[in-house]
Amino acid sequence: MVINQAHTKWIVLGLLLGLFMAALDQTIVSTAMPTIVGEFGAYNKLVWVFSAYMIASVIATPIFGKLSDMYGRKRFFMLGLAVFLLGSILCGMAGNMTELILFRALQGIGGGAIMPLCFAVIFDIFPPEKRGKMNGLFGAVFGLSSVFGPLVGAYFTDYISWRWIFYINVPIGIVSVVLLLVFFREVGDKRKQSIDWGGAMLLAATILCLMFALEMGGREYAWDSWQILGLFGAFVVSLALFLFVETRVNNPIVSLHLFRNKVFTASQFSSFLYGAIMISGATYIPIFVTGVYGGTASDAGQTLTPMMLGVVTSSMLGGRFVGKFTYRNIMLVSVTILLISLSLLGTISIDTARWVVTIYMVCVGLGIGVSFVVFNLATLHGVSPQHKGAATSMIVFFRTIGSALGVTIFGVIQINRYQNNVAAVLEDPAQQAQFSDPQVLLQSGVREALPQELQQQLVAGLANSVAHVFQLSIALAAVALLLILMLGKANVEPLGGERPAPSFE
Repeated sequence: MVINQAHTKWIVLGLLLGLFMAALDQTIVSTAMPTIVGEFGAYNKLVWVFSAYMIASVIATPIFGKLSDMYGRKRFFMLGLAVFLLGSILCGMAGNMTELILFRALQGIGGGAIMPLCFAVIFDIFPPEKRGKMNGLFGAVFGLSSVFGPLVGAYFTDYISWRWIFYINVPIGIVSVVLLLVFFREVGDKRKQSIDWGGAMLLAATILCLMFALEMGGREYAWDSWQILGLFGAFVVSLALFLFVETRVNNPIVSLHLFRNKVFTASQFSSFLYGAIMISGATYIPIFVTGVYGGTASDAGQTLTPMMLGVVTSSMLGGRFVGKFTYRNIMLVSVTILLISLSLLGTISIDTARWVVTIYMVCVGLGIGVSFVVFNLATLHGVSPQHKGAATSMIVFFRTIGSALGVTIFGVIQINRYQNNVAAVLEDPAQQAQFSDPQVLLQSGVREALPQELQQQLVAGLANSVAHVFQLSIALAAVALLLILMLGKANVEPLGGERPAPSFE
């Protein structure tokens, strides 16, 4: 590989800014959601603000991965940046929750290119022995954006306008675009391949059927209604057809043969579970702080910030240790911390002090952060050179779909638990219907107008519903523990045997 070292620094900076922008968008939105729901209403659509982005990203990720293998990384990374910036501008201009959800999906398409291609370029231009440190750096930037996200989001929401949580992406994205346009010169093997459009459509149908079934079940339709059963049936059929197609096409959207590699498989599904756990913290701690403590967006952001500092610290430590210890040993420490912290979060209530919640969130961050480094490297273990691009896309794919399904499933569980708690303290069906939406606790004016006793009962019900989410998250961490044991003695592979990477000038 021939590379201009001075240009490499600017390329890396451009990639880091793109990653920073995409990652910032996720945490900055979490902090502002209580305020957005208070303005737009439609609490029952809250999870779709996150799910729309993630579903679009999940579908777009493997497609952009294939296209970048065919025509080069740069043009599709730049396209992803452009689509993401357009989606950000439109999100800032949204007039209702439906528009916001649609524009978030557009953002997700752009994010589906930014995340995986960012790491793919790093794997192209750096040898294996340097990838651990670079992944640690990129993981730290991801975590750093998560630290600034809640703070910036809280500031914009409380003092300017929540719309600026989206507009802030524009200057960051423009700088990234300029740097990559000027310094990123890609010269390498661009293999002609056919795109598995049939697989892409079936994958989209599979994910959408499952998400709609989980979102509408128990709300618009009963769980045993023909509509919900039909969606679950369509999910099963679409999944079966997708797997069938993927075994027949020459260039599948998901390379199923990679799953014969035990380390690869364990990395994918562990990343899936970690994604679901992280999104539960990023989503429901702000809801807890705002609804239970009656805090502002700034208060919610201050609670998330320590968690993200834990992510940054853990990610940087992981980058240093990944070349010295096996993947399994590092992740056993991670999952142990995660199990303990989730168990503690499962005990939170209206009587839990805010500083205690903060400590618990720091522990969650420490448990999660290292996974960004370790799983990104472990997923390449034993993978042949010609499939490394696909493998890199898959780890982002599984982490994102874990987050998408996690926020949807936990959203259904949390709202059902809250409504059951309300029904337990309010005998009047009319009152149950009136207060079945937690939105009343996210609006300070409405909240303060409630009788003190009723307010306490509703707040206790909300606190219990959030704690219940974290109690169930323990099961995900336990499954992750079993998967991590499958990593065996695998560690960072030596440089030998890799094919020459594309050259950059």
